[in-house]
Amino acid sequence: MPLVLCKNKEEEEEEEEETLPSSSPSPSRKNIPKDSKPTPPLKTLMMLFPEITTDILSRLPVKSLKRFRCVSKSWCKEIDSPYFINTHLKRSSQAHTHLNLILRDATNLCTVDLDSPDFTSIELKNNPLKSDDCATEVMGSCNGLLALLNSDFSIALYNPSTREKKMIPVSPLELPNDLDDSKVSSLFNFYGFGHDPINEDYKVVRFIHFYGDSPDGFFHCEVKVYSLKSNSWQRIDDYPYDLRFILPPDYHPHCRRGYGVFANSSVHWKATVVGKGKENGSDMIVAFDLGAEEFKIIPQPDYSSNEHEMNVGVLGGCLCVFCNKNCKHVEIWVMKEYGVKESWTHLCTVIAPLQVKEFWLYARPLAYSKGGDKILLELDNRFFVWYDLKRRKSKIIRIRGAPPIFIAEICVGSLVTLNGGGEGQTSGKDTQEKRKTRKKRAGNRWFRMQTWKSMDMERMVGDLY
Repeated sequence: MPLVLCKNKEEEEEEEEETLPSSSPSPSRKNIPKDSKPTPPLKTLMMLFPEITTDILSRLPVKSLKRFRCVSKSWCKEIDSPYFINTHLKRSSQAHTHLNLILRDATNLCTVDLDSPDFTSIELKNNPLKSDDCATEVMGSCNGLLALLNSDFSIALYNPSTREKKMIPVSPLELPNDLDDSKVSSLFNFYGFGHDPINEDYKVVRFIHFYGDSPDGFFHCEVKVYSLKSNSWQRIDDYPYDLRFILPPDYHPHCRRGYGVFANSSVHWKATVVGKGKENGSDMIVAFDLGAEEFKIIPQPDYSSNEHEMNVGVLGGCLCVFCNKNCKHVEIWVMKEYGVKESWTHLCTVIAPLQVKEFWLYARPLAYSKGGDKILLELDNRFFVWYDLKRRKSKIIRIRGAPPIFIAEICVGSLVTLNGGGEGQTSGKDTQEKRKTRKKRAGNRWFRMQTWKSMDMERMVGDLY
């Protein structure tokens, strides 16, 4: 029979102590001071691989980036840099992310986050032109900036993501010397807004058509351009073509009320030929180059039929035209290479009764989905649908809190500022003032805390004695 050796309690306790990890520092940690703290993994990543951190941050929405500015001074400096602002904007535009719908009804402006799983309409905060007397209209959207208008005397630029705003000065109307005021029966204002990449500036175009007692009813046209960099209006050469921007008799909102669409450094409008020839009454696409500050005519695609209502838009940064025909279908064309007629590509034809199971008269494309396989359509200013380009099917989007009738605009979330115009300009003065304010508030909080501590100490000493 084998012998079994029994251990007493003292021997078992000694063996347990030997198996426990030693509390003494390992040889690799001998040179590390006891008071030193381990570096956080996030800071280590930022210090060792700043390009990786920039790539990660550039994928986030503006709301998160505004919070992450408080992580450290280096992060704040990085997020406010022009390079990061441009990188974030380009990534969002290419990936079709961080898109928001701006809805306008008779009284308010609302925003809808298209990246959100539940589409909910939220009132746009800090609208610089909010008024109880009139509704604020969106004349254009570019790089996350909105051009807002209440009247010809109340215009502003606004970034809804950062809530930065800029009021535009009023420019008086300049009538020519040979034009009698009494003969002018009416005038119509047309606006456009976009980015000038040559001068790194944002500009607003305004031109006014005068109508009166003449054979064709047309008198004169005044064209002015506002520059954000100079914060001033400048008169340029008059409209060179025998074309009119005529509003239809019903003045329906889908005609965009004379507001142009921005694509490829130019603002575009639909115009009508004026004359007695064969082209009288035909539709044209007029563009205003914001860099050269001159007008030009854009060639149109070869439509399958001329019996349609043509209008211009922008889809994925490219100029597009959409033709609604007799409440039956809408054709959508995209210009892949700007200014080249042969680059017009027929994107799709959406048939009203088959592919969208709702009655509608007018469809307008707004944006691509994240994957690029769907397009967002606005129908009759009442509802939206995602149209699948491959399956040729549609899905109606229900937006909570949306007004029954609205006018929609697409706006990408961006950090672009209104300080001097450039695409990636940073409002350094405002940022410095905000930092000083935060430091002052933090100092006041620290002083109050020290005061409260000293008061508590005095009470404790008083209680002892």
